Parts: sequence; C-alpha cells; structure tokens
Amino acid sequence: MTSYLICSTPVHGHVTPLLAVSRHLVARGHRVRFLTGARYRDAVTATGAEHLQLPAEADYDDTNMDAAFPGRVGKSGVPGIRWDISNIFLKPAPAQIRAVDEAVLAEPTDAILVESMFIGSMGLLARPRAERPAIVSLGIIPLGLGSVDTAPFGLGILPKPGLAGRLRNAALRVVTEKFIFGGLQKEAAAMILATTGRPLDVFFMSGASQADAIVQFTVADFEYPRRELPETVHFVGPVSRTTPSVTPLPAWWGELDGSRPVVHVSQGTVANKDYEELIAPAMRGLAGEDVLVLVSTGGRPVESLPQPLPANVRAAEYLPYDALLPLTDVFVSNGGYGGVHYALEHGVPLVVAGTTEDKLEVNARVEWAGVGVNLRSHKPAPDAVAAAVRTVLVDPGYAARSRAIGAQITASSGLAGLEEVVQTLTAQAAVRR
Repeated sequence: MTSYLICSTPVHGHVTPLLAVSRHLVARGHRVRFLTGARYRDAVTATGAEHLQLPAEADYDDTNMDAAFPGRVGKSGVPGIRWDISNIFLKPAPAQIRAVDEAVLAEPTDAILVESMFIGSMGLLARPRAERPAIVSLGIIPLGLGSVDTAPFGLGILPKPGLAGRLRNAALRVVTEKFIFGGLQKEAAAMILATTGRPLDVFFMSGASQADAIVQFTVADFEYPRRELPETVHFVGPVSRTTPSVTPLPAWWGELDGSRPVVHVSQGTVANKDYEELIAPAMRGLAGEDVLVLVSTGGRPVESLPQPLPANVRAAEYLPYDALLPLTDVFVSNGGYGGVHYALEHGVPLVVAGTTEDKLEVNARVEWAGVGVNLRSHKPAPDAVAAAVRTVLVDPGYAARSRAIGAQITASSGLAGLEEVVQTLTAQAAVRR
C-alpha cells in the first residue's frame, strides 16, 4: 500500500479541492495523511484520511482573514498580493517544513502532494531528490511558471503575441523580480537558507517548477500557452466537479421557467463578508434589467443582504449548482478558481470582478479565454456590472467559448489523471531504490 502526505494552507479554497483528492486516494486503497489547520479536522477525517495539524505558527482561522491578519485590510491588487504572500504564505513556511519533516520521519512516505501556495514546499525541493520523497505540486490557482510568452505572475497582465510581447515580458520580469516582488524574493531566499542551509535557485513565484510533477487543476485552453512548458506539467481538469446536491430548492425555484435570462451572483463562501464588493453593486445594477437575479450568500442569513431586495432578485444561503448552473445564462463572480471552473464545466459565461489573492490572475484568464467580461475591479460600479451582463447576453461568442472549455473539462481525466501521475512517480522511485 502506497502512503501519501497531502499538505495545504488552512484556507477553504485551498483545502476543498484537496479533500476531493484525499477521498479519491483513500477509496483507491492508499494510505493518506493530510496536514492542514485544526478547523478542517472533521472534513479531513470524513475523507478517510488521518488529519495532521499544522503548528500554531502556520495555522489560522480563515473564516475571517481580515481579523486573523488585520494588516491586510483595504489592500488589493499588487500591494494586496505582496502583503498576502509575505504574511499569509511565506512566514508560516518554516513551521510547515518542520511539520512535514516530522510526518515523513514518523512513517514511510511515497509522495508529498502540496497545493500551490504551501510555500514550505520550496524548502523541501531545495534538497536533493535522494533525500526526500517525490513532491507533486497541485495547481489550485492559475499556473505561475515564468515564460518568455507570459507576463510575470501576479500582475494580471494578458499575453501579448510576437516579439513586442516577448520584449515586454522580459522587461516586466526584471521590474517584477527586482522591484515589485524583489523584497519578497529576498525574504524567501533568507527563509530557505535559514531552514535548509541551501540557496534558493529560482524566483520564488516559480518555485513549483522544481517539483517532480505539477498537476494543474484546469484544462489547457484555460491556461496561457508557454513554449518552454516543462514536461512535468499535467493538465487534468478541475478535480472538484459538480455533484448531486442535497441543498433544498428554495420556494421561488419555479420562477426559473425560461421566461427571462437567469443571472447568478456569488462572492463564494469565504470572501463574502462585504456585500458591497460585488453582490450589492450587481443587485443595484441589474434591478432595472429584464433578468432574474439569483444571489447566494455563501451561508450568511438572507436577511443580511441589503434590504429591500429589488423586485427581480431572489436569494438563498446556498443553491444546488447541479440544478442551478444548467439554467444559468450568466455567472457573476469575484473570480474564485473553483467557482469559475464550475461555471465553465456547464458552459456558463462569466462576468468577473476581483483583484485580491489569485483572483487577479484567474479573471485575466477569463478575459483571455473569451469566456466572460473582466471588470478589473474589486468593487465595480452597478452600471458596469449591468453593462457587462448585457454584453455577455447579447454576444453568443462568450457562451460558445465557455461551452468549448466545458467540453474539455468533461473529457479531462480529473482525479484518475492525478493518481496516474503520482503512481508513476512512486514506481520510478521504487526502481531507483
């Protein structure tokens, strides 16, 4: 029986896709331990895996990130990304490395599966292959590998073809690595040297390039093409797919009768504390449109929404995506990687607005792939949301491109593909031994 260690920062959007990975591997007869925060103990054990708790220095309550990290309040765009990387992801890395080392010493481990932002993996990868298990990077956010064909990750800048684009990218790379994220590179290098005694040989944002395999949870057409893409990169599609839901249908469900377009609006289940970021502007902007607006609060009471609700708005704490998305004409989202892929899986075009965490890069890919309109704002104006929804409804190209990517998602290997990659690495390690 093979033994795998899954590692995740204690953030809902990072843990959730890895729970699907854990459930699959356990069902396939593998031994799985899952290192993450205390809040996710029950969710981990429900998959059949053993929960290992992160040290206190690397654990926090992600239900209110602004309370857990007061310094991030009000920060968005590149300054917000810079602050988040330093405080939420880099500073916990030494404790993460220590916890992984303890887990590997406790029992034989065939492979370590780490999500993209588990920065402690850079310390593990700084060691020679003979001194560690195989390490697989799980792409729960857009692929951040540097390339002559792409602008540096974190800026939300779309690819530009030809020599002009390559020259622009090279210039931006210098500015990014030396100035915009130069301080973070020094911080990461000092952390790696202090915890492992070895230098950091790559730009920290491309740290996953050192992994034995990168399994990206998307399809190729929703990621920028790179001429020097390593053979270690595998696109398996999203591992969290729409499943039959037990969420009860709200009393107003019968109104989804096809008589007018359906617009679903959501800020997800974590970044939904401030409705003024997206839900409120969307409700106001669409109040005068001939559409049915369906709002999900992500678990907050419906009464917490700005009152009174416009006449064309219906709301619920949660909505069953297996029933909802086939009836949805436009999905208005803040750009969570998982939620965007749920929409694409069903061929639903998007209107996206979000510039925090990885959303700047997710939403840039929505724009680049032609599957929706990117408002390029953290708090869009109501009329901007309404105009974008009208654009997506009028132009059938958005829905057509979303359906094309949805067909790729349906055909992708998902969890089985991930397992195949990991087992191949395990077999190769056995041959070397």
